Amino acid sequence: MTDETPEITEEEIEVVDNSTAEVSTDTSPEDKAEESQEPDLKKLKNKALRRYLREEELKPYQAELIKMQQHLEETGKRMIILFEGRDASGKGGTIRRVARYMNEKHYRIVALGKPTEHEKTQWFFQKYVRQVPRGGEVVLFDRSWYNRAMVEPVFGFCTDREYKNFMRGVTGFEKDLVRQGTTVIKLYFSVTKEEQERRFERRKHDPLRQWKLSEVDVQAQERWDDFTHVKYEMLKKTHSTHAPWKIIRSNDKHQARLNAMKVILNSVPYERLNDELDFVPDSNIVISGSRELEMMEAQRLRSGKFLG
Repeated sequence: MTDETPEITEEEIEVVDNSTAEVSTDTSPEDKAEESQEPDLKKLKNKALRRYLREEELKPYQAELIKMQQHLEETGKRMIILFEGRDASGKGGTIRRVARYMNEKHYRIVALGKPTEHEKTQWFFQKYVRQVPRGGEVVLFDRSWYNRAMVEPVFGFCTDREYKNFMRGVTGFEKDLVRQGTTVIKLYFSVTKEEQERRFERRKHDPLRQWKLSEVDVQAQERWDDFTHVKYEMLKKTHSTHAPWKIIRSNDKHQARLNAMKVILNSVPYERLNDELDFVPDSNIVISGSRELEMMEAQRLRSGKFLG
């Protein structure tokens, strides 16, 4: 036996080096797939985090809504909130956030369908009167009697006479509601034509949202100018001191939801949970009905037509 170390030839060293190099640099198909998914996973995580932070920002205001609801229960006051606006303007999402933590025994969400043949023979407001809140209750209308001022005349679902009768009578109807102790809040969600189109495209291609896309939605873009005209007429004739319109710019859904809550909370004098919370609506998001009219009239003077 000898203690000599066997020599390793240069050829053997080269083989070992090449083999090691192959092991260290070769990536399996599974590893490549994981690497390619990393940017998508990071994007999804960031999106989920943004969504979480937005929902957290709403929670102090949702707690205030519960406190406001308790005030209405204790005083027997009634509240009606109308959510109006073009299709895909963010009404439904805002309603869900407003009502999310409320006591379900003391609020209702009302979304009435097409009138029945029997209802067509009745006074127009009759089916809405049946939905008026009792003392201590909040009723949120996902579209309301203002269907007659917006959707129905554009699509020919009412006669010109029916439309004019409504426009003459609606402010008196609302004045009676307010005079008898009901707080009436009228919110109009205003979205741009480009943003509406983007939301429609998402509905078309998302199987979880396709149910939202109706025949009326399909024609909404084509009839944009018609809707703009009836919006102007509605604001001009139904914006009043007892039941004013608040316009909510809703291209940014989160800001629309947050500021709509602020408008609702400022509508009644209740004892707030947190006085340090910012209750002042963003003036870039919330605009009075009269200011919106001024802006629309200025648009018409500059361009010859209303822009939206």
